Amino acid sequence: MDVPKIFESEYRFCLILWAQEPIGSTALVKLCKEQLGWSKATTYTVIKRLSERGVLKNENAVVTSLVSKDEVQAAQVDELVDKTFEGSLPAFLAAFGKHRRLNKAEVSELRALIDSFEEEGK
Repeated sequence: MDVPKIFESEYRFCLILWAQEPIGSTALVKLCKEQLGWSKATTYTVIKRLSERGVLKNENAVVTSLVSKDEVQAAQVDELVDKTFEGSLPAFLAAFGKHRRLNKAEVSELRALIDSFEEEGK
């Protein structure tokens, strides 16, 4: 299944939803007011828009996601790598590494991840 495009403000909304779901729409409106400064109308508009795109469902005033945070993040990274680095993950990592210093724990975590990919490929 293709993950629908989620824009920045929608993503911030989804972070609230993923942390609280399932959640009543009234409680979600309150959280969006507190955390995003949104009005009730804005929150309901975003709920409707994301529901129409298959990102979430709103049944009986209870909102739940239809796509996970991991799925959305993976789709966004794939789009970035395809659009900016011509689909080259090594080019993306090289650019990332030039501008952000990794600590030893992060380097170890990346090595373990690469090793796990190598094991899956065997």
